[in-house]
Amino acid sequence: MQTANTGAPQRTPLVAAGLLLGAGLGGFVDGIVLHQILQWHNMLSGQVPPDTLVRAKINMYWDGLFHAAVWVLTAVGLRLLWAATGRADVPHSGRTLGGGLLLGWGAFNVIEGLLDHEILGLHHVYEYTPNHLPADMSFLAFGLVLLLAGGALVRAGRA
Repeated sequence: MQTANTGAPQRTPLVAAGLLLGAGLGGFVDGIVLHQILQWHNMLSGQVPPDTLVRAKINMYWDGLFHAAVWVLTAVGLRLLWAATGRADVPHSGRTLGGGLLLGWGAFNVIEGLLDHEILGLHHVYEYTPNHLPADMSFLAFGLVLLLAGGALVRAGRA
């Protein structure tokens, strides 16, 4: 549905869509690359090491719930993007959307890294080392870089 242009461009709907899409896609990168391809960790591997078939199945179940949650984030982000593109007052800016995506991915990394890795200890980025800190801090640093780059792109999209 098209809406009348009310004056100033409204970038918030595009940023909101990008945030959810970025968080969802960032979660998919984490789940597919780190959980499944590299097998560095599972959702609960810090608490329930996947060293038996039963424990591996428990981790697989929680990985599945994690993937379902990031799928929902991605689907809601797509719905918001669809709604934003139908509004005449929302500029179609690749920089704004791309910035929102990076902000969402960065926020995912920082929130998930702090909660799951550091506070709750559900897992660490790389479980198979005696010192988890370097990989965990690299994950957080990458999230901060994504947040900074995303913020810069959103600001550039205003120009």
